[in-house]
Amino acid sequence: MLWLAAVCGCWVLHRNFVRWGISADAIGIVAVSTVAGVVGAKLWHVLETPQLLFASPLALLFDRSGFAWFGGLVGGILALLWQGRVYKVSPLRMLDLCAPAAAIGYAVGRLGCLTSGDGDYGIPTNLPWGMSFPNGLVPTTQRVHPTPIYELIAGLLIGWILWRRGATKKPLGQLTGEYLVLTGIARFMVEFIRINPRIYWGMSNAQLASLGSVIAGGLLIVWAERRTKGIAVPAASAAVAPRS
Repeated sequence: MLWLAAVCGCWVLHRNFVRWGISADAIGIVAVSTVAGVVGAKLWHVLETPQLLFASPLALLFDRSGFAWFGGLVGGILALLWQGRVYKVSPLRMLDLCAPAAAIGYAVGRLGCLTSGDGDYGIPTNLPWGMSFPNGLVPTTQRVHPTPIYELIAGLLIGWILWRRGATKKPLGQLTGEYLVLTGIARFMVEFIRINPRIYWGMSNAQLASLGSVIAGGLLIVWAERRTKGIAVPAASAAVAPRS
């Protein structure tokens, strides 16, 4: 499912490069970002429980489960910023171009959480679409909220919105800001029915990270809009050329 998520994200990014006439290797960019994201996701997860890391570092680092989305986000962003320099695309431009692909890739990747039953499911429910995972990595015989499916739907919707928004020129960084806000809100909401433990003020670690994502995205949107408005138009460019 991680491979399928990378393929879907690669296709979306390639189509974005094509429509904007950008010469860059979508496959290479997605490959490097995916690896960086996986490493970041694992590191974020193990650092959330330092006591377990010190007790059995190898077992925790090489466990098949335990990948935190926000660690993957940080790792992926750092990889994209570096690759923007490689392909001579401004860092914010690269992030804007990759925003729809990241949303779609995340959505598809959640199918891996669903099929493995790795504990990303929600609290017990009597709704007709409730599911049980008796053979999952984190097994349960109770019918629970299939939160990976909720996140699949939310991710596809966010990807579609960003794709449509990216059809016209926007201030540099605006689409990235919108991505951070929308994905942060979606993750914050789904955490209310996830089984993650509550750490601070009745919120999980993921909800605190989601708030940070929303705040960072909002600030980036405001900065992008103000930066664009602050760029003065030279008088010569505003002059009307004389008619022949």
